[in-house]
Amino acid sequence: MIQKKIRITTTDLLLLAGIGAVIVWLLYQATLQTEYKWNWPAIPQYLLRVDEQSGRWVPGLILQGVLVTLRLSLWATVLALVIGTVMGLFRTGCSRYRRMIGSGYVALIRNIPVLVWIFIFYYFIGDRLLPAIGINRAMLMDGTPLSGILSLLMAEPSRVPIFISGAIALAVYEGAYITEIIRAGIQSIDKGQWEASSGLGFTRAQQLRHIIFPQALRRMMPPLAGQFISTIKDSAIVSVISIQELTFQGMELMAATFLTFEVWITILGIYFVLCLICSLLVERFERHLKKEARPA
Repeated sequence: MIQKKIRITTTDLLLLAGIGAVIVWLLYQATLQTEYKWNWPAIPQYLLRVDEQSGRWVPGLILQGVLVTLRLSLWATVLALVIGTVMGLFRTGCSRYRRMIGSGYVALIRNIPVLVWIFIFYYFIGDRLLPAIGINRAMLMDGTPLSGILSLLMAEPSRVPIFISGAIALAVYEGAYITEIIRAGIQSIDKGQWEASSGLGFTRAQQLRHIIFPQALRRMMPPLAGQFISTIKDSAIVSVISIQELTFQGMELMAATFLTFEVWITILGIYFVLCLICSLLVERFERHLKKEARPA
């Protein structure tokens, strides 16, 4: 395999110099012009701190928000994958009725601002749906053995209903985009694959399972990974319904300490690291898929 040599051109150097100049100017404006007093030593205690009672290291407010963000993003992604896969199959199915359902779902959700959708779901759907199916009973589990499991997987028992409401709202919104990724992946497979497998006597379910989906998955992985990263970033929007994720904790901390720049730069860095790690893992997985697909 021939590796291409990376050449740095004059344009690249000028671009880097321009970016560096902008960064220096922003730092100058933030430090000298605004007369802001930096206090970075105050930030580590909000990441990790020593508990006064037990003497052990425990997560600070910012790290607690990171954990909630990760839980929220994982649950929302799993639910969005389920919703997106079902609706993607509807969109590519033979039934006109199912295609109408899938198309209507995508058209409705993708044309609603995410902030508006979060409010609509929380106040008009989640507020009625969750009590009806008994989710509010989780609030009564505080102090029981199950409360530890709920706290590990979701949130404190008293905050489980609002956590589930935010996760479902985010999943339904992200599911509309995953639906289009699944649809495009399935439709990208050559029609000859369908015809050949049909001629061999495969049912449509068998065609999708054994022939179409394995090929489409390799093409869907990059956009699905991008959507997962987008879910991590979009999870910040549920702070408006008081889910104590990373952005919410940042706003609370900034209001209490007035460490505006330190708090938001720290949060920016955490989001960047989370998304970068996900990008690198997906890139490695893509290389693994390419190696498996390469003929021996």
